[in-house]
Amino acid sequence: MKHLGKARGLIAIGAIAVLVAACSSSATTAPATPAPATAAPATAAPVTAAPVTAAPVTAAPATAAPSAAAMFTIGYSNGGGVGNGFREEQMCTAKAEALASGQVSGLTMTSRNTDAAGQLQDIRDLIAKGVNAIVFNPNDPKALNPALAEAAAAGIKTIAVDAYVTDPNTWNLYNNQIEYAYLGAKWLFEQMGGKGNVYYMRGLAGHPADTDRDKGFKKALAEYPGIKVLPNADGVATGWDPATATKLINDWIASGQYDNTQGIWTSGMDSMIVDAIKASGKKYVPIVGADLGAFVKQLLDPTNYPGLKGAAVTNTAAVGGAGVNMALKLLNGQTPTADPTASQPNTILLKPILAENVTDAGKATLTSWQTVPGLNPTWPLGIQIPDWTTFTPAQAVACKGPGE
Repeated sequence: MKHLGKARGLIAIGAIAVLVAACSSSATTAPATPAPATAAPATAAPVTAAPVTAAPVTAAPATAAPSAAAMFTIGYSNGGGVGNGFREEQMCTAKAEALASGQVSGLTMTSRNTDAAGQLQDIRDLIAKGVNAIVFNPNDPKALNPALAEAAAAGIKTIAVDAYVTDPNTWNLYNNQIEYAYLGAKWLFEQMGGKGNVYYMRGLAGHPADTDRDKGFKKALAEYPGIKVLPNADGVATGWDPATATKLINDWIASGQYDNTQGIWTSGMDSMIVDAIKASGKKYVPIVGADLGAFVKQLLDPTNYPGLKGAAVTNTAAVGGAGVNMALKLLNGQTPTADPTASQPNTILLKPILAENVTDAGKATLTSWQTVPGLNPTWPLGIQIPDWTTFTPAQAVACKGPGE
């Protein structure tokens, strides 16, 4: 399902991989309810500190004050990454934002591993349900456009999160995935002294976020001609699946090729790579991963992981909640301010940062990220986005939407 600045104490968000209760291997739908639910009280004091600073973007004021009684229905489509903590957190933050907003009477969520054609149908199913807005993590930048055009014709707002689409009526809100990969790759190549072999473990082939990360990785690679990429120039796809990533690294170790590897770049499949290396009895090579709880814990545990050098790049899974927040802004007549540096129009880019465990400042930043009680260790640590989410960390952890 990276990326990546070390002032991450601003956000609780991210630059982008392992689903639990919220997702299943088949499509699941939460029925709409006729009235909004109120937020359940947090069992722990709400935590406001969290990782990742987002590029500050604020919505332009509405031209007319929205009715306090306005209520909306939201559809949500997740077309892949089932079994991935990043995707689960993304969906749980969508539920939490819908609940915290007090403006969502029903949230219909569909989550399954499918291709672009399958997600196209899922979006059409949401259109048929008559929702007011659809938030979705796109499987392809262009293939969903026919359904998105149908949504626009029906007056339905559409928001792509985690990656972009080219539909002119859809807003995109996602981590800057090119920068995510570039920050991590540059750090890794510098740790290697600018030379050696890197095992390049990518995400889901064809996903826009994976494509952007490849651009960022290769941007850094062009600056370090002494680096060779293995197993080939385009790397190997993990599908953002922990089981696949674990098998790949175990096979790599068993084949003897790990012994000639000087660094590993992962697309968020990180802690299981570290554990596999530990189990093999091999020495660690520098590794880059995401701001996932389990990986950050490893980076800060020299007793159990002696000699481990690594960096975590923020990748905001809270874009799920931010997407719901944007949907409500649009439905209430507000127009967000687009990022002029983005490659697509109607786009908000969130800024990733990187923290390493090889400096005191980096370790302090990593430590500061571990602030949310009860957070699943497979989830990214940043769980809120300033200006774009209103739920508490406790609400996100609870993973409850309206009516649940």
